[in-house]
Amino acid sequence: MNQRTYPSGVPCWIDTEQPDVDAAAEFYAGLFGWTFEDVMPPGATGRYLIARLGGRDVAGLGSGQEGTTAWNTYVAVDDADAAVPRLVAAGASLLSAPADAGEGGRSAAMVDPDGAAFRLWQAKRRPGAQLANQPGTWNFSDLHTPNPEAAMAFYGKAFGWQVDDIGYGLMVRRPGYGDHLEATVDPDIRARQSTFPAPAGFEDAVAWIVASSSDEPPHWHVTFTVADRDRTVAEAGRLGAEVIRQDDTDWTREALIRDPQGAVFSTSQFTPPGG
Repeated sequence: MNQRTYPSGVPCWIDTEQPDVDAAAEFYAGLFGWTFEDVMPPGATGRYLIARLGGRDVAGLGSGQEGTTAWNTYVAVDDADAAVPRLVAAGASLLSAPADAGEGGRSAAMVDPDGAAFRLWQAKRRPGAQLANQPGTWNFSDLHTPNPEAAMAFYGKAFGWQVDDIGYGLMVRRPGYGDHLEATVDPDIRARQSTFPAPAGFEDAVAWIVASSSDEPPHWHVTFTVADRDRTVAEAGRLGAEVIRQDDTDWTREALIRDPQGAVFSTSQFTPPGG
């Protein structure tokens, strides 16, 4: 099996920090069918579980403080130590300096100019999510921001992103990512996307930008693919989550969910026009 890798500037990993890691693992195992491996060494402060589906890494669950539970999005960089001053010069703020995450890689936490937190990942043994866009796995991360134009300017400078207004959303592209996928783990990406009316450049899509309301804090929001939105909603409720909202679009059936410890995420069932 080819390992999935991520060029610099491509979102590559997601995780959540939870006060009760075991309870979080039980919830997400029930909702998405994940299994877990604790990768922290014996005697370490805190815990970090790698979630897997079908034996492949899909997300992380780590120890966190009560009241700060959220899902985090990581962007791949070649050199975290070199990226930090460059991003600070572009207007970001540093939350935590680059540090090794065992043998997996090196990470740093930052905040963009409008206040949305994101993380950097310099891969070593763990390049990032090994399965995506399949039921029970990460679909996309969306930047919710009150100032999309400023966000486009910052992230374009920070990571080389280009943003296309495709009418129903602002699609973020990392030019060349489709070529990378085609040459590595997804040789049929363009052929597959040609079977439905995908927007031009969709093979390079890495995120979306959403204009948020004034009462919504800027943040990176995580969405998971599911096979059946209604079944997922019912299971989430049974497992103790709060279903905040459900929406249907021309392309998706979605639900906004708050997990039992407070982390908010979305699920999305792909329902393209014409089936």
